[in-house]
Amino acid sequence: MEIAYLQTPIGIAEFQGDEDGLASVSVLDDEKPIGIIPEVLEDAVYQFREYFEGSRQQFDLKLNPSGTDFQKKVWDALLKIPFGKTISYLELSKQLGDVKAIRAVASANGKNPLWIVVPCHRVIGSNGDLTGYAGGLHRKKWLLEHESPAKQTTLF
Repeated sequence: MEIAYLQTPIGIAEFQGDEDGLASVSVLDDEKPIGIIPEVLEDAVYQFREYFEGSRQQFDLKLNPSGTDFQKKVWDALLKIPFGKTISYLELSKQLGDVKAIRAVASANGKNPLWIVVPCHRVIGSNGDLTGYAGGLHRKKWLLEHESPAKQTTLF
């Protein structure tokens, strides 16, 4: 498994992957040496740069996350949330066919190993509140404001 790092406006992104695809992207609070980017991760780093510059709205990467079948089903559903849009955990549970599975859906959302690529940050509470985010609510807020079609001083 190869590893690369990228400085972003909201922390250091850590990429892990190999020839089978991108296995994880996470955000770190501590500093890491950026160093040389392995060839298998060059495209992911390039696309992230474009995302943060505002010129990319959708990722086109070979993905290889590790998770249960249910988690992968939730992550696949997250990929269908359009850039600049949000959905509630309840709506997501309904889309997956079981409104009673809201806690399991929220748990799978929280275990998403592909930060930003699989846009778990686009899932909010039914009342419109920002709720739980593994990367921290300040990052979720930043990402949603970054993706907002109506640029304003603050969204939340």
